[in-house]
Amino acid sequence: MKHIVIINGPNLDRLGKREPSIYGDQTLTDLENLLTKEAAEIGVQVQFYQSNHEGFIIDKIGEFADSEVFGIIINPGAFTHTSLALRDALTGSDLPAVEVHISNIYNREEIRQNSMTAEACIGVISGLGFDGYVAALKHLAKLD
Repeated sequence: MKHIVIINGPNLDRLGKREPSIYGDQTLTDLENLLTKEAAEIGVQVQFYQSNHEGFIIDKIGEFADSEVFGIIINPGAFTHTSLALRDALTGSDLPAVEVHISNIYNREEIRQNSMTAEACIGVISGLGFDGYVAALKHLAKLD
């Protein structure tokens, strides 16, 4: 069974409370419950991590690269736009990764329209809310 890790970056632990007009009123727990259900339906195993700390996320990606993890779904949050170190961790992991954003980063402030991490990923999904995570999960599940 494929093992896929979902990593959520800074402030995503505040889903449902933080800027609901942008991110909606569902919580991180709601997202994890949705993905756990979807994973069971398509026959993959999921594991979740959230951190507001860049180094923790980078350390986890390194651990996953040396484990039985098949792929990563990552919402780097604001690190998307600032972290060359996170990009290097994703590239160096040799794991297929899909970058996901709940909001459409290309329809927001100019600083949010550039992703430093996108080139390290096999795809980017932006603006589909929680459905973007589901699409990423289904895509990784069908890869060889």
